[in-house]
Amino acid sequence: MAVISVIGAGSWGTALAQTAAHAGHEVKLWARKREVADAINATHVNPRYLSDAELSPRIYATDDLEESLRDADAALIVTPSHLLRQMAERMKPHVGPSLPVAVCSKGIEENTGALPLAVLTETLGSLERLAAISGPNHAEEVVKGMPSATVAASCVEGTADRFQELLASPALRVYASLDPVGVEICAAYKNIIAIAVGLSYGLGYGDNTAAAIITRGLAEMSRLVTAAGGDALTCMGLAGAGDTVVTCMSRHSRNRRFGQDYLAAGRTLEDFSADTHMVVEGALACKNVAVLEERYHLELPLCDGVRAIAWEGVAPEQVVESLLGRPLRNEF
Repeated sequence: MAVISVIGAGSWGTALAQTAAHAGHEVKLWARKREVADAINATHVNPRYLSDAELSPRIYATDDLEESLRDADAALIVTPSHLLRQMAERMKPHVGPSLPVAVCSKGIEENTGALPLAVLTETLGSLERLAAISGPNHAEEVVKGMPSATVAASCVEGTADRFQELLASPALRVYASLDPVGVEICAAYKNIIAIAVGLSYGLGYGDNTAAAIITRGLAEMSRLVTAAGGDALTCMGLAGAGDTVVTCMSRHSRNRRFGQDYLAAGRTLEDFSADTHMVVEGALACKNVAVLEERYHLELPLCDGVRAIAWEGVAPEQVVESLLGRPLRNEF
């Protein structure tokens, strides 16, 4: 049994806390609001997220960051990606140099193009104890113990193995990877693809269109992964194709829903945030990928199209016309 600190009591943080508890560990779950922490401790229910799931009594919630990290054997950071650096800076005084830390949010830092582990290396140091966790893991299913699989990736085999052992449970298979760069890029890019698929359905297109978007989106993902020094094969694994399929096709996917019900209907990112109180990671990713696109001299037309619609006010129909009018080429 270990003591695991889970930083963030949103949907995915709550589901990971439940998974770790079911694996036999004691879990300290940090919640931003005291009333959320108090409710979890009193009722074993998160009143704000996944409130239909009864949580394990092994989960103790607190709004005190220092308390949540005290005596921890490992930490999982599950805050929105755009808050990662800020959260890591807050954690720094309470995190020893050898504590294993995994980032479970998916994104690319604005302006710098830094991937999550790069941000943590700059703030917390010791890259060798850091890992990225990603896969086709809708929180609504994981918290209920439905069979799922995920990837724990680190540049050090022992660190990947450590998180594999900590999080594996009867319902969650955890695979190890030595390609954190590939896993992190896949985690961010699949959300962009899901917005595009949602847009296509919202515009009245069918499954053929969605399949084409997914396939060509994976091609773009692979180009970016390879350029950044990752392994293209990662794009065919759980963090790539697996997470892309579930995010594009599932009713749980906020990124698909944003494309289908909001962008295709002329509604905005602000409308979605006001309605759901959630962050659309793919909307942030398509903007922040531009830094990497320029750095590596890449052509990512699908990502560019989503960015144009979400951030530049370009009409979806204009983007569709532009994509369909591109010169013909070999597939590979």
